[in-house]
Amino acid sequence: MRKHTDLDRDFDSSDDHAASRTRQLRRRGFDDDPQPQRSGRLTEAERVRLARVRDDAYTAAEELPDGADRWSTWGDCEQGPHPRPDWVVTELAAADTELGVLKTGKEADVFVVERAVPDGERCLLAAKRYRSGEHRLFHRDAGYLEGRRMRRSRETRAMANRSAFGRNLIAEQWAVAEFAALSRLWSIGAPVPYPVQRDGTELLLEFLRDEQDQAAPRLAQLRPNPDDLRELWAQLVAALELVASAGLTHGDLSAYNILVHEGHLMLIDLPQVVDLVANPGGPEFLGRDVANVAGWFRSRGLPEDVANPADLTAHLLVTAGLD
Repeated sequence: MRKHTDLDRDFDSSDDHAASRTRQLRRRGFDDDPQPQRSGRLTEAERVRLARVRDDAYTAAEELPDGADRWSTWGDCEQGPHPRPDWVVTELAAADTELGVLKTGKEADVFVVERAVPDGERCLLAAKRYRSGEHRLFHRDAGYLEGRRMRRSRETRAMANRSAFGRNLIAEQWAVAEFAALSRLWSIGAPVPYPVQRDGTELLLEFLRDEQDQAAPRLAQLRPNPDDLRELWAQLVAALELVASAGLTHGDLSAYNILVHEGHLMLIDLPQVVDLVANPGGPEFLGRDVANVAGWFRSRGLPEDVANPADLTAHLLVTAGLD
């Protein structure tokens, strides 16, 4: 029989130590088996985005160009539709600099962001950031969420109960819905800002501005003369026809979320976009959208026989194939 040597004892001791260490790691949950993912109050997409932002802050803060807040997130996001406008900066070497607040709202804030390559091309963007982590309820969201269903029952229950996790899911749904609607509408030629990208609950959109980089005014701010008023109404009808042809209605349309950019109407703020077919209340939302804007035009002097909400609603329902 072979003699038990000191070397054998060393191997035995090493094996015992390894086995003991393995048992300890398994008890602590560090084995090779995948562990359950606890999403907590954040959706997985938002958790990944925040982790990336945190990592970037640790690894690249000292390397950023002077004044910049972050590197471009273009390579890690959902990107806008083709054909992409030439002015969109897609270089990963670009950096984003926040220039100020453009608008604050109940569900989201909008900032002006410059994306620029050092000593190279630049563009100005409107960064719309939904407040997913705050304890806020979205305005009358129950009706808008009809037709937007999550595949997992846990998520559906969280949204229905308005838990912190559920509110985060709702915020992400608004961002996803708005980006998808803008992409779809821009692709068919509807007057909406180009949707550059979506990263979690942040949308980067075309910043509609004048030559002095001042934001385009809202329709509600204008006092157009009679000829301009009729022209703007004709533009609005054409825009609503295009939206209806895509089976959609804005969902919260008013003179406050229509911009006038270089004489042209532009529809903005579409998180509450309504699918006229999937949402049983679709025709009602459409009628309300039309009534809201027609009322503004009549208050500015457009004759009621021109800005007739009932006639326009009926026409748009036909355009959408619902009547």
